[in-house]
Amino acid sequence: MLLDGETLAPVPAVRQLLADAEGRKLPGRLKTELHASIVELNTDVCSSVDEAVEALAALRATAAELLERRGLRLAAAGSHPFAQPEDLDVVDEKRYQEFVGYAGVTARRQGVSGAHVHVGMPGPDECLATLETVLAWMPLVLALSANSPYLAGKATGLVSNRAEILAQLPRSGAPPVFGSYTEWEAWVGRFIGTGLASDYTQFWWDVRPHPRFGTLEIRMPDQPTALRVTAALIDLVRGLCEWALEHPATAPADRGIYQQNRWAAARFGAEAKLVHDGRLTSVPKLAGELPVDPAGLDPTTSEAARQLAVGSDLRSVCLDIVERTWPS
Repeated sequence: MLLDGETLAPVPAVRQLLADAEGRKLPGRLKTELHASIVELNTDVCSSVDEAVEALAALRATAAELLERRGLRLAAAGSHPFAQPEDLDVVDEKRYQEFVGYAGVTARRQGVSGAHVHVGMPGPDECLATLETVLAWMPLVLALSANSPYLAGKATGLVSNRAEILAQLPRSGAPPVFGSYTEWEAWVGRFIGTGLASDYTQFWWDVRPHPRFGTLEIRMPDQPTALRVTAALIDLVRGLCEWALEHPATAPADRGIYQQNRWAAARFGAEAKLVHDGRLTSVPKLAGELPVDPAGLDPTTSEAARQLAVGSDLRSVCLDIVERTWPS
């Protein structure tokens, strides 16, 4: 998020930031997103978690430096504590303008940010099998990453308002069950044929194949504030996918259970009770059953709890987010 240095309110300055960054040699790129007060950080393809985190650090550092020259600050979180999402300026690009024209207020409400992790897959069938295998763990990933407890100036009672807002979009949440990658491809093709979507990137599922990149795209986590939390989430997601390639599920994930767990994770975060293997269990206990070590993540809390602990002064909450995003 691009914020005014004094008020900490969002500023629609992404075009100025991109112009200032032109010609910089970066391990990735800065780009536009739906709102003009948001900059998206894209790394290049990375061969390790450490390389990805180093690239993100360089991108954050560059963005923060250039913004500070203009009296602005960089802030990473799942939502802005007091901004009204519907009032944010939409970036001046045809695809975003058309999206808002179609989805209306549900699009304008998308003033939220996530961390998307692309994990390379050996092939299309392995990609779809990995999706089904990791899907059941995604609500736990949401609970561990929750970082959007405030929306439009209120603590809403959800620790991830972002998850609820994303669910307002068409084609959101868990994807339907597909018997094969060919079936997924044909289904998406038929849907595009109706004219409701131009390509598969307009399916805003929590997890989706991304064939142009040859990846499985994990879109579940809220945007972390501290880079160390980003590192831990990348490591967890990559480890889950690596495990899933070796241990593919024998049946599709239960979508009804998934929806219940997704809601519980967004509502309660680390204090959620999640259904797993036919029983109700806590986030810390389920984190202990992960097939990979969630190193660097404390399953008893989240960055949402940190925001709420700062207090009811939402400017102070914003300032804490800014200072933890990239110390000046």
